Amino acid sequence: MKLGVIVGYEKNIGLKFETLKQLGIPTCQLSIWNPDVIDNEALEEVKKASVAYGIEITAIWGGWGGPKVWDFVQGPLTLGLVPKEYRAQRMDDMVKHSEYALKLGVSDIVTHCGYIPENPCDENYKSLVASLQYIVRIYQSRKQNFLFETGQETPITLKRIMDDIGLPNVGVNLDPANLLMYGKANPVDALDIIGPYVKGVHGKDGEYPTNGYQLGKEKPLGEGRVQYDLFIRKLKQIGYTGAITIEREISGEKQIEDIKKAKDLLDKYIAAE
Repeated sequence: MKLGVIVGYEKNIGLKFETLKQLGIPTCQLSIWNPDVIDNEALEEVKKASVAYGIEITAIWGGWGGPKVWDFVQGPLTLGLVPKEYRAQRMDDMVKHSEYALKLGVSDIVTHCGYIPENPCDENYKSLVASLQYIVRIYQSRKQNFLFETGQETPITLKRIMDDIGLPNVGVNLDPANLLMYGKANPVDALDIIGPYVKGVHGKDGEYPTNGYQLGKEKPLGEGRVQYDLFIRKLKQIGYTGAITIEREISGEKQIEDIKKAKDLLDKYIAAE
């Protein structure tokens, strides 16, 4: 396993890649929340920085337009591809991310699909599956993978929708903290259900929710409820050899400090027998 950091696209992206090089981190996921800000000049800037600093881009984290409320009340109405009123535009956004990934030579595109209905007989579930099949077939034609980031659905619902899509290029970007923060699963146990589908992993930590309205709190890695020693041991048992991409959802010097601590902790667990 190798380490990475999730990096949001912005002008002068080379500065962020230079920081990763200084930290001794060889990979990143490139987060593009607004696909409309990317043009060929931006893609060329990313490619040059990646080569100059020797940073491998393991995945594009693809965002989408429209409202975004990260809670248990408005979240189901606003997030991902689940809400029908935003779905057509967001499908277009995910196709744009595929085009960017193709130009960057990246094969994995990650996103939050939203609060996938637990009931497979729900009409919105059926239409969501059809919409995802459309996107995933485009990715398949380009030799790309569509990865669901965990969090807003239970692991068994995630397994079900991948099985119902029925295409080989779907997988999981497992964020263990999200499973806790959304109150959906223990991440170590979740690997028993979705382990074979894991193609990417986030290194993040957090707590379970304490009420029915807001997510649990994100914490510095090692200070939350993810049992990283057990989690990494389980990843080794299922044969995962990809990147663990550190994510710390703050900014500034404290973010860099927490990333350094996360790197040291993850290095220790990865090296352990």
